[in-house]
Amino acid sequence: MTDPRPLARRSLQARLALFYAAGIFVAGIVVLAIVTIPLAGIQSTVPADNSAPGRITGTGQGIGPHQLLVGSAVALAVLIPIALAVGWFVAGRFLRPLRAITATATAISAGNLHQRLNLGEPADELTELGCILDDLFARLQASFDAQRHFVANASHELRTPLAGLRTLLEVALADPDADADTLRSACQEALDLGGHQERLVQALLALATSERGVTRCDTLDLAQVVRGVLASRRDRATARGIDLAEHLASAVTAGDPRLIESLIANLIDNAIRHNHPDGHVQITTQTSASQATLTITNSGPVVPDDQIQRLYQPFQRLAPDRHSRRDGYGLGLAIVNAVAQAHHATLTTSARPEGGLAITVRFAHPPHSNPRHQGDNYAEPATCPTSPPIPRRMVQ
Repeated sequence: MTDPRPLARRSLQARLALFYAAGIFVAGIVVLAIVTIPLAGIQSTVPADNSAPGRITGTGQGIGPHQLLVGSAVALAVLIPIALAVGWFVAGRFLRPLRAITATATAISAGNLHQRLNLGEPADELTELGCILDDLFARLQASFDAQRHFVANASHELRTPLAGLRTLLEVALADPDADADTLRSACQEALDLGGHQERLVQALLALATSERGVTRCDTLDLAQVVRGVLASRRDRATARGIDLAEHLASAVTAGDPRLIESLIANLIDNAIRHNHPDGHVQITTQTSASQATLTITNSGPVVPDDQIQRLYQPFQRLAPDRHSRRDGYGLGLAIVNAVAQAHHATLTTSARPEGGLAITVRFAHPPHSNPRHQGDNYAEPATCPTSPPIPRRMVQ
């Protein structure tokens, strides 16, 4: 079967050509009417006998109706092909950018995501549409590249513990002198590797859930959510010798309680994990203007400014060594970024000169927030933005 798109394009040009030709034809009729109607009443002067031309001795009838009718019909007949030709030419020039857009979009849909329209600066509506499509194609290319990169990294992260588990079991089975203690030790290591895989799958599921967006929107207090998360992290921080300091003022916002709890938990886990002994983590919540603000500051290793953006990508670690792989999966800040985008929150990150990070998340303050219970993490439904999430991440 032939592609119907060229036929449709010719049909659009033909319709535009007929439209322009009709306009030109009607304009020609109006001009002929304006010119010929006054001519029908003009009386011409003719000389009598053979007297001088300048001497008027008699009058005669001017251009007759028959002559006017014949002349107008001839003019209109000549005007028809001229109007069609001009209409076809103008329609073709008008549709030239649209043809370029269609051809490029067809090539891009076939897998050539790096190609762009490049119609120039917005001079009219079609070139403006071309600029918008170029931006859309750039975002699609970045999204597909990020997806391929994520799949490759996820496959590598899942393959590593599976290969270790397989090697462990093969060594245990190949040992003819293995006793009960040896097999029990191998089983324990296998359980540890299985737990690692389970936690990795849970982190991937949390990231996928965060990128899906907000499915539930309630009014909640960030201070109450932080208190709940800190209650389950104090023992871990104490074991590492890290001091947790909190300055929690009421900060009411609207969002998905589980996603916001995941954001706070990952920020605190990241601050504890990437810290040093006798370090500190400070958590602050407050309301400023029309925003509910959460700030987490931690000590730790010095982070180069040019590495901050990379840390928000999945499976990216500041020091990708064996110890960091056991201590984390490189998904914590990626989950934080996804949750912030889903809630249209502003995420600001700055590297501290003495080491560590200072991360601030600013949520929109709901116009009507009246929690029913002071001790609940969330109380009543609220209205959340329904437009697609817009990434807003700032690095300082």
